[in-house]
Amino acid sequence: MQSELDIKKEMCEIGKRVYSRGMVAANDGNFSVKLNDGEFLCTPTGVSKGFMTPEYICKVDAKGNVIEANEGFKPSSEIKMHMRVYKEREDVRSVVHAHPMYATTFAVSGMALTQPIMPEAVIALGTVPLARYGTPSTEEIPDAIAEYLPYYDAVLLENHGALTYGDSLLGAYHKMESLEFYARLLYQAMQVGGPQVLDEEQVKRLYGMRKQYGLTGRHPADMDKTEK
Repeated sequence: MQSELDIKKEMCEIGKRVYSRGMVAANDGNFSVKLNDGEFLCTPTGVSKGFMTPEYICKVDAKGNVIEANEGFKPSSEIKMHMRVYKEREDVRSVVHAHPMYATTFAVSGMALTQPIMPEAVIALGTVPLARYGTPSTEEIPDAIAEYLPYYDAVLLENHGALTYGDSLLGAYHKMESLEFYARLLYQAMQVGGPQVLDEEQVKRLYGMRKQYGLTGRHPADMDKTEK
């Protein structure tokens, strides 16, 4: 089991990855890790996620109130969004919010990612819905994402960015990478005549492979089973 210090170090490492891959600019982005039902670690507001060290990381309760924070550091102002995910999804241990270029391009264009264009994206994410616009740091964004939480592990935020979550910090970050790769491929395919999409039977077979691979989290494939 990781110590709190080890988790803080991992958060700093993920911050470097997010920043170096251009998924955030300046002080953008935020992510968090659930320690238990009443304690969460989160990145601070107003600092570059690419240059954090463990003492930057804050600890908050389930309402986003500060439990521990070093002088000069305050929890992300968007912690409400994270807490809604944890409230609705008991399986989630980490939430990542960033502004990856291609995914955010679709988000600011008001477009969800719904076209099945490659097996890996279909298996890992299925589709990625677009949550309606909400003012950052208010309950508007948590309310907007709520309807998608039961069946998706990645959501685009209209005119804002992207949100991913999973059973570990690395898992949540990898979903963000997968989302951005999917968005970039779709964008580039649209520039050369449009993508060749997989048909319904091909998608159905890929959905069925999730269990074979032992993938965790929620997925549109679960929605299909529920509706039958």
